Amino acid sequence: MSEEINVQDQAAMDNFVSLKKGDTVKGTIIKIDDNQAYVSLGYKYDGVVPVRELSAVQLVNANDAVQVGQEVELKVVSIDDEKEKLVLSKRLIDGEKAWDVLQARFENGEVFEVAVADVVKGGLVADVGVRGFIPASMVERHFVEDFSDYKGRTLRVKVKEIDRENNKVILSQKEVLDAEFEQSKQQVIAGLQVGQELEGTVQRLTPFGAFVDIGGIDGLVHVSELSWQHVAHPKDVVSEGQKVAVKVLKVDPAAGKISLSMKAAQPGPWETAASQFNVGDIVTGTVRRLVTFGAFVEIAPGVEGLVHISQIAHRHIATPFEVLKEGQEVQAKVLDFNAGEKRVSLSIKETEEAPEQPAASEQAPRSGKPQRERTPQVKPEDLGNNPNVSLNSSSMSYSLAERFGDKLSKLK
Repeated sequence: MSEEINVQDQAAMDNFVSLKKGDTVKGTIIKIDDNQAYVSLGYKYDGVVPVRELSAVQLVNANDAVQVGQEVELKVVSIDDEKEKLVLSKRLIDGEKAWDVLQARFENGEVFEVAVADVVKGGLVADVGVRGFIPASMVERHFVEDFSDYKGRTLRVKVKEIDRENNKVILSQKEVLDAEFEQSKQQVIAGLQVGQELEGTVQRLTPFGAFVDIGGIDGLVHVSELSWQHVAHPKDVVSEGQKVAVKVLKVDPAAGKISLSMKAAQPGPWETAASQFNVGDIVTGTVRRLVTFGAFVEIAPGVEGLVHISQIAHRHIATPFEVLKEGQEVQAKVLDFNAGEKRVSLSIKETEEAPEQPAASEQAPRSGKPQRERTPQVKPEDLGNNPNVSLNSSSMSYSLAERFGDKLSKLK
């Protein structure tokens, strides 16, 4: 009986595979603990794969790398038949295969998917057969402050850098996103036309304008194109995330630049003013500019009218600066309004009462000359041979009569 058992044991032993350190073997996962996986590979006892040998990246437990029933290729790390201890590594086999694959992907610029295994200082880690690192600056096209929710995500990446000697692989999702963005951008640009009106979303603000997303790409609305009124800073008019209507002003496919305008997509101030003002209306406005021939007064945002110097005051003034100053609020009467030519004529003096005229007795003669006392008629012969009197005229002037009045009175 004992001889039969020995024969059976010997037969079973003959069917076992022979192993040595460094061998590559195939096995099936039959059991998983938190920190190791058990593998059946046809040897006289089962092997174990410690969690650190399951992946190129740090794992919390073995279930993150393999499942029961999965067939895996492994390398023999150590073997001790006396203690029936067989240690295997999946990581080493994966690494050997990975370098050639990664090198080919690097050379071809191939895009492939990876799962984020861990979030570490400075970026993300992924298992690509070896440890692949995605720097924080290469994850997205935009700045990301917190990567805590990226663990477990699937990203599409390219191999940015590979160094087999130093076991270094740098991956980038940003390059993939940038390439896709540029392709989409060119398609959108090709479909744009100057004068086209679109709806967009304000993405970000700068001191010189607002960048508006018009379908996957951003166009710039310069600060001067935000409103018909003067804008000191874009934040005074729009905010990030706001939906706005814009008009395409310029498209530069080579530079990838799009110039947009918000004010051009809105009714102009003169269009609005056309139905707002009529000849004869008394309006309130603000003096914006003073020039030698008059003052420009804003009576509505973007609508300025001219008050000619002759229409500023009832009295004569040499320059508008005598009466007005920039920023002053005034009332004016609309004398003429032409929206088509963007011209308004205004009068300030017609909103004020004219000063009372002096009484008739105080008024000067219509000739405009001061009234003088009548001079008595003097005959030439009455002057005798007085050398101080000229007789070139047939009548004496007022000035001569005034000058020689005393002498003339003695001669009478």
